[in-house]
This record gives sequence, C-alpha cells and structure tokens, in this order.
Amino acid sequence: MTGITIIGGGAFGTALACVARRNGADTILWARSESVVDSINRGVGNPDYLPGVALEPGIAATTDIDAAITGADAILLATPSQYLRGVVQSFTATLDPETPLIICAKGVERGANLLMSEVLAQVAPENPVAVLSGPTFAIEVARRLPTAVTLAARDADLAERLAAMIGSPIFRPYVSSDPIGAEICGAVKNVLAIACGILQGRQMGDNARAALITRGVAEIARLGAAKGAHPATVMGLSGLGDLTLTCNAMQSRNFSLGVALGEGQTLDDILQSRQSVAEGVTSAESVVALAGSMDVEMPICAAVNRIVTEGGDIDETIAGLLSRPFRAE
Repeated sequence: MTGITIIGGGAFGTALACVARRNGADTILWARSESVVDSINRGVGNPDYLPGVALEPGIAATTDIDAAITGADAILLATPSQYLRGVVQSFTATLDPETPLIICAKGVERGANLLMSEVLAQVAPENPVAVLSGPTFAIEVARRLPTAVTLAARDADLAERLAAMIGSPIFRPYVSSDPIGAEICGAVKNVLAIACGILQGRQMGDNARAALITRGVAEIARLGAAKGAHPATVMGLSGLGDLTLTCNAMQSRNFSLGVALGEGQTLDDILQSRQSVAEGVTSAESVVALAGSMDVEMPICAAVNRIVTEGGDIDETIAGLLSRPFRAE
C-alpha cells in the first residue's frame, strides 16, 4: 500500500489527507495541535478548521513528526509558507533523501524572498520536489466536489508518478514541468485577492474588479518571466484558474480579509478573529521585495503591501493606483 504523509493539520492539509485516503493510501496527517489530532483520531473530523465535514475513515493523525514521515512514499507540505522552513528542518534528520516533497503552500518567504522550492533546496537539497497548486477550496475538496489542480515538477516521471498517487475522477491533477511558474502564480494571487476584496468592500463595482484581475495577471506574468517561468503557466489552473476562484468568493480567506479591510475593519481585528492564515498578508511584503530585487513593476501588489504592511490609507492608495500614467496594454 502507498504511504502518504501530510504535514499540516489546517483545512487544506486535512482535505489532502481525505484525497490520499480515498485513493487507498495509508495516510498519516501530522498536526501541531493536540486537539486537532485527537479529534481526527476519535473520528469526529477536524472541527477547528473544517467544521461539519466528515473525513475519510482511516486517516491517522499524530503530533510526532518523525514518526509521521518514516516510511512515507510521498510527503505533502501543507503548512503556511512562512513556517515551511522551520517545519522541514525539524525532521530532516529522519527524512529519507529519496522521498518526494510536494509543496502545497503558496507564498514567498519573508526576509529571504525565496519561493518554497528554493527554501527546500537549502534545507532538503537531495529530495525530489514537486508543487501542487490550483483552484482549491479545502472544504470542497474534503466534500468530494470536483477539483482540478496543477502538479508541477521538473522531472516528468516524478510528476506522473505523484499524479497517479493522488489523482482520481474528482481530484484531477494536470502535470506540468514548470514548478517555478506554479509557485509564482500561487503566491501572487493571494496578494491580488486581498486587493479585489478591498474593492468589493469599498463597493467600487465589477468593472474595477475585472480590471484589477486582468492587470494582476500581467503582474504575475512579469514576475514569472523574470524568474524563468513558462508564459503558458499563467493561463493554467495554478494561474488564471486559482486567481479567478480566489478573487471572486467569500470562501477565499484573502478575498474576505480584503472585503473586511475595505469595509473599515482594522487588520489586527480581522486577524484576531480568525484561526486560518491568509497567506496574502504575509506574502505581500516578500512578493514586492522579490519583484523589486528583479526590477519588476507590480503596482497592485505594492499597493496591497502599503496597506497591510505599512498601514497605508486605503482611499489614498487606491487613488494613487488610479492616477498612474496611461500606458500601452
């Protein structure tokens, strides 16, 4: 039997455990929270992150990370992006260097301005790496609703092998050879979703949101090109697919956070009222820093960073965007 370990007991990690288990894998989920582990092992699901959702029977949860990864045929990394380095470092002494690591986090590491694959190149340099990304609300994945994702790896055989492990008629992985592009799309779309939410909260209309999404695609494409991504990736599931989902639904943590900001709530109050992480808040600064280091212009992401990191006034920031010089598309 295939053994799959999921690192991260949040909503998406738990949903991925359901995916693995319903495909017949011996599935272990590691979570830091003892209450999450206890709830899953008692068969009552994960009410902290997926309330009201019945999980696949047979998922084993543990707080022992070394035990969780031992013997795994693949490890899915579903921790928030800013914690990925520390979590992986905590088990590298036990990690088999041949075990594939699948990045499921979407973000750019603050301070170092590194993609998650670049973080793994430092902390687990011998392990094969793939990226799973795309339009995925965790609750819909857990509830067996149809979902399609990108599974990207430079090694085509690895991508095909991992797709066979987790793929099914209702969870459809499309393989790609562009992990960098998938990562760029996943990180930047979270920042853009906050921007779209702010427009919604300020009741600025559908025209403005459509324009922002379209110009946001251009920002993703520019940063992707600078990092060597394939242009077609931006138009795929990890790009346009994920951006479309995240920028148009209150289920999106980043979009709903932006709506609350646009309605006048403070960032501190919003974050204190939530258990789940909105990756766009922590990634805004690092995305902008990465773009600046490569001389890539990303005015929408810079505007979001000004609001969530620097405490910039929302109306003044929007006015600054709207007063930018006219230019060719």
